[in-house]
Amino acid sequence: MTADGVVAKAATVDGSRRELIALLQLAHSGELAAMHAYEGHAKSVRRPEERRRILEIRDEEIDHRGRVRAMLDALGVAPEADREVKLRRIGKVIGAFCHVGGWYAPMYGAARLELKNIGEYERAAGFAVGCGHHEFVEDLIDMAEVEWDHERYFRERCEGHWLWRCSPRWDPPPPREQIRTRIAQLA
Repeated sequence: MTADGVVAKAATVDGSRRELIALLQLAHSGELAAMHAYEGHAKSVRRPEERRRILEIRDEEIDHRGRVRAMLDALGVAPEADREVKLRRIGKVIGAFCHVGGWYAPMYGAARLELKNIGEYERAAGFAVGCGHHEFVEDLIDMAEVEWDHERYFRERCEGHWLWRCSPRWDPPPPREQIRTRIAQLA
């Protein structure tokens, strides 16, 4: 490999590391917001089975936050303090809104956010491969798959509501098993 090739590869590795850190810091704060939002969301629903499932989802988000923090620690990077404060507040506001926003809006909003999270964890796995942190890949894939489950749960709840007909829709994510296949192609 030429000197230019070594420099280009180092730049790619450094770029992947920077992108991975940025996504992990965002995910760490986002999971904090989700935890607070789902806490309020669970308290706002009437059906016990919905409350139970939303609390399970909250617990899975707490687990994600812990795993993401372990990755940040391994990279020698701290979460972004300002973002943590901001997203904690946002999560609490969303959780409070669930009590006044009706049933549909929190379900719809959660589905949209979970869809975004799938892609963020997939991209993080790609960046982990790109900077040589293969030890993170399995956890990132698992978290993307769990976010896929969350999106599906909330989207399916929305699809049965009359407001779904007049709401902006999105294509469901590709099948869950494709997450693992797409990331395996990178490694």
